[in-house]
Amino acid sequence: MPERLFFSNDDRANALLAREPLALLIGFVLDQQVTVQKAFSSPLELERRLGGLDARAIAAMDTEELERVFAARPALHRFPGAMARRTQELCAALVQDYGGRAERVWTEAGDGAELERRLLALSGIGPMKAKTILAVLGKRLGVRPPGWEEVAPRHPTLGDVDSPEALVAYQAAKRAHKAALRAQTAP
Repeated sequence: MPERLFFSNDDRANALLAREPLALLIGFVLDQQVTVQKAFSSPLELERRLGGLDARAIAAMDTEELERVFAARPALHRFPGAMARRTQELCAALVQDYGGRAERVWTEAGDGAELERRLLALSGIGPMKAKTILAVLGKRLGVRPPGWEEVAPRHPTLGDVDSPEALVAYQAAKRAHKAALRAQTAP
């Protein structure tokens, strides 16, 4: 288990991502329309504002109160209300399906395909994010259920990031990958 996942510019946030599965999943939910660094530093600030990260507590919060927590300056996301609701939906699913324990999403998956299905069933996790989470779990956290390699992505992802420098390289590779995808679908 690494001491850090180098997804933000904050060393404490990076350490939280490595040790707290809920923080990692929340970071992925927030990873849209903001920088990777902003998305993955926000779970630490959320933890500070709430006094801890607990899926049961977040799921049970008044939604408007959680939206206020997300919107307090500096806002945890560009769209704090929507992301507060997505985070709460994620936590509610974790409570309902995994007893509030985020790591059970992967520790109890029988194989790679099941792990991918479990990730896709979570609020805020679409196909690209699920693939990236699979890569992070396998390459950084050593979570490789049977068949993992069959569902793991073959393009650069955050799973390839093992240092601040690698994050910069990843972001350039991600931009190139997205440009290539757009070129394939262009008329």
